[in-house]
Amino acid sequence: MSAIAIDAGTSLIKAVVFDDDGREVAVARRETEVRRPHPGWAEQDMDSVWTAVADAVREVLPAAPDGVRFLSLTAQGDGCWLVDDRGEPTGPAILWSDGRGAEIVETWLRDGVAQEAFRINGSLGFAGLPHAILTWLREHDPERLRASATALTCGGWLFSRLTDVVGVDSSDASVPLLDPRTRSYSAALLSLFDLEWARRFLPRVLDGADTTAGLSRRAAGELGLPEGTPVVLAPYDVASTALGAGATEAGLACTILGTTLCTEVFTDTVETSDTSGAPSGLTLLLSSGTEVVRAFPTLAGTEVLGWACRLLGLDHPRGLSTLAEQAAPGANGLTFLPYLSPAGERVPFLDTAARGTFWGLSLEHGRDAVALAVFEGLTMVVRDCLAATTAEVTELRVCGGGANSELWCRLIADVTGVRVVRPADGEVGAKGAFLSGLVATGAEPDMTSAASRHVRLDRTYEPEPGRVGHYAEQYERFRALRDVSAQGWHLGTR
Repeated sequence: MSAIAIDAGTSLIKAVVFDDDGREVAVARRETEVRRPHPGWAEQDMDSVWTAVADAVREVLPAAPDGVRFLSLTAQGDGCWLVDDRGEPTGPAILWSDGRGAEIVETWLRDGVAQEAFRINGSLGFAGLPHAILTWLREHDPERLRASATALTCGGWLFSRLTDVVGVDSSDASVPLLDPRTRSYSAALLSLFDLEWARRFLPRVLDGADTTAGLSRRAAGELGLPEGTPVVLAPYDVASTALGAGATEAGLACTILGTTLCTEVFTDTVETSDTSGAPSGLTLLLSSGTEVVRAFPTLAGTEVLGWACRLLGLDHPRGLSTLAEQAAPGANGLTFLPYLSPAGERVPFLDTAARGTFWGLSLEHGRDAVALAVFEGLTMVVRDCLAATTAEVTELRVCGGGANSELWCRLIADVTGVRVVRPADGEVGAKGAFLSGLVATGAEPDMTSAASRHVRLDRTYEPEPGRVGHYAEQYERFRALRDVSAQGWHLGTR
């Protein structure tokens, strides 16, 4: 029998059929709309997201004629998906990329609250997390809170629609209010953020066997599957993608080249996850065991490539790659800081006022140099996050839409000085959800075994020695120019 994995991303919903050998048999995709009704806001209609999931699953069902042994689900993380006591939305979902709570986060940073929280749970929070969103709603939309019972995530919302079980998995619950040592909500963190009043909104944390439930009668009718079909809530998308890339062993890391450039490494236990250094990144628990993921999901990502395409009059990022290949490494001295998100940046530093800059631009620069500078700037962010993991990485698995760019994969190898490997699977996040489903249903004993059996690799990119040294110097220049730019970021917001 086949399995269906759902990957509910921010802008695209995918349903993927996997056969017993873990090979993709069929994929259905549905686009979803991100609404921006005010500057810095990012919202989605929750019912529309569910409808997109149901449509995608129904489309791939003919590719599983022998039946479906389980559904597994991964989704975009963070944000605030509020439902009432009947499990119905009380308004649009407020997404991870929403920046309305920026001033709240700035206050927590200025007062040392955010840094103190990092020492407790190993995560440096940002505006698109429930602590900031709930605080903002209390001041600006108390009626919404009065109508709401639970603050879910996208994965939690979809799991509740599939199974009638209300909760979130431990990776989604990890940030910002979970104590990773007790795997429960921290009274100290609630007090630190002045959120004791919000305790009633926090969902049940689903761990172990609780992440599996039967498909409800209502959902079964909408999807065209038998009632009771096992549904597995996998870790949210950034963690599931690392699992799907097979980056579960020491020395391996994963970078998602997508809406976020998320760089991740696994550590064995909470105790080996160091929170003594400069606060940065997220610490995510996995429900399948004691492993911890250190994740660095940037706000800079492939949307920057889309912006560059519009700027240069190109129809597709492939054209941007072709243009960039015409320029020499270093883009003739042009350096790009790719912090274009209205919410600033969250890793490996947190500054809601961070903004993009071209340094060194002159009349001597053409479109090719601008194109290459954009790719190089984003790649410097990957190196920045890889350094922030403090792990000894010998191989970096890359996936996401950006991994289809040969230029970018080669550039990442040269800039980081690390071997880059691209998985063969097209839907790596869905593959991670599939692997979680195998472990949760007992088909595989653990995630390492599941990954070693089912993850396939496509191509390897070795660093070119002659360029590694050049880009090491470029990286130092990038860091120095960012420090200089940061002095002006807050001037621009006054």
